[in-house]
Amino acid sequence: MVSFPTDRHSWVHFTPGSEAPGRLPLGEKSATAVRLFLGHFGLTLPPGGWSVHSDLRVGVGMASSTADIVATLRCLFRLFGLAYDRKVVLEILTAIERADSVFLDEFALYLSARHRVVRRLGTDIGFHTAFVTEPGTVDTSAVTGLLLEHYRRHGEEYERCLNDMVKGFASGDPAAVARAATASAALSQRVLPKTSFDSMLAHRERFGADGIFVAHTGRVIGYLLPRRPDAELKSELSAFYHSLGHQCSFARGGYG
Repeated sequence: MVSFPTDRHSWVHFTPGSEAPGRLPLGEKSATAVRLFLGHFGLTLPPGGWSVHSDLRVGVGMASSTADIVATLRCLFRLFGLAYDRKVVLEILTAIERADSVFLDEFALYLSARHRVVRRLGTDIGFHTAFVTEPGTVDTSAVTGLLLEHYRRHGEEYERCLNDMVKGFASGDPAAVARAATASAALSQRVLPKTSFDSMLAHRERFGADGIFVAHTGRVIGYLLPRRPDAELKSELSAFYHSLGHQCSFARGGYG
């Protein structure tokens, strides 16, 4: 898979103090990451307290759990004055869950179950996005079997899509990457469909979007725009999404 980073983040802070360390308010996975980190380096958490903030909604395909884990680990590296070590991060992620490549600072073709970077795709590609989050949540672990079977049934189509996407990255062609993302989103409609997809596809050219992206294990769907939308286009997009029953959000995506 190729994860699509957007300007949404998780933050984790630890403030040393006199009180015993409280429970990390990010769930069991992040707490497990703390335990594994401390065990790996033979460290003990000092007295103090945690504080957290996240822009990422849970269960909608924004890689929130991976982002929380990585933010927690980055906090611990800084707390103990250790150089950030991606190998340690990968080892801890491997022990906890399948993960998105949000811990990287570039696009990459990534094996989420094996936690292995197959090919680095660089930082030349970027988009502006206008997206919505459709109602409901998706339990990633619960749909994994369904998705894997879907990928096997449509292997040739996904292979063509992947080849087109990798070629787009190699040539620095955002429009080609967006076309491949749209093809992947169309394939996703056969297994975890988004109700907005058909309408968005029909109006893509009207808004000057290069393509459509979706959270393949979530509820997010949006346009990939080649330029930052001005006030008039933002208003038109917001009205369009409102007609579909959704609130529009805007964010920078990618790097270039």
